[in-house]
Amino acid sequence: MPGGNFQTIYAAKLARRYSGPKPQWSRERWDTPDSDFVDVDWRVEERVLSEDAPLFVLFHGLEGSSSSHYAEAFAEETRARGWRMAVPHFRGCSGEINWAPRAYHSGDFEEIAWMLSRLRQQHSGPIYAVGISLGGNALMRWAGEMGHAAAQIVNGVVSVCSPVDLTASGHAIDTGLNKAIYARMFLATMKPRAMQKLQQFPGLFDPLELMAANTLYAFDNVFTAPLHGFRGTDDYWDRASAKPGLTRVQVPALVLNARNDPFIPASSLPTQDQVSDHVTLWQPNTGGHVGFASGRFPGDLKEMPWAVSEWMTQHG
Repeated sequence: MPGGNFQTIYAAKLARRYSGPKPQWSRERWDTPDSDFVDVDWRVEERVLSEDAPLFVLFHGLEGSSSSHYAEAFAEETRARGWRMAVPHFRGCSGEINWAPRAYHSGDFEEIAWMLSRLRQQHSGPIYAVGISLGGNALMRWAGEMGHAAAQIVNGVVSVCSPVDLTASGHAIDTGLNKAIYARMFLATMKPRAMQKLQQFPGLFDPLELMAANTLYAFDNVFTAPLHGFRGTDDYWDRASAKPGLTRVQVPALVLNARNDPFIPASSLPTQDQVSDHVTLWQPNTGGHVGFASGRFPGDLKEMPWAVSEWMTQHG
């Protein structure tokens, strides 16, 4: 497919996610330390796995879930490898509004830390953590904050098409064709969810300002930033970006970004001198935003999950 936009949309809407049976999930609800909840979906096993089988943890992207195209593609790959797989949902993304006066955000590394620590407590085998887009930025933010301690929790981490420079990516998605397609698409689900939060907590934000927001910048300024302790969008995008912390990563890490990603300017991607020796940068020329479809029409999504999982087995 020509161009990053075509590759992005085609992979999400038309390419095959799996060749066998549709992945099935079993949901587990976890109570959070702040009296809220998150839902974790576990891939239903088709056969008995060994107790020390690797656990693959997938952190979804903005407005994603275990039903996202990449989640179902990874479910097929991990099933074939005999790995367990879990998809922890960020607050409010599992189909039910969460209880606390907060949602989720791109730099939510404290949430990542709590989720991964709990998974480590209940799993004795290797843990591989992968984050897609927003989830990958939060995961790499966690790896940078943890430093050497991350290796006590996970064997390796991967971010896929993640906006590790949130300012550059935020402005890119709010401009031109991106604004018309992607910002509009995200806001179509984010605004109603925010209004549900306002019904829970009247006065939490100005509903007129929120409904007038036609960019992610404006939405984050009204909702995401103030609800999560940031002074505004500029402060949020600056402090939540994973890129400055990549020099502190001390666990095997892969940062995968297509150079034609419509959301993420190639000029904003990290260079080797901006990351630690533990970080591998993979920046193919094509792939769009999580748009790595391959094969004959209609194509499938096998290649990227296979490559990421293979990298984990060799480096994690």
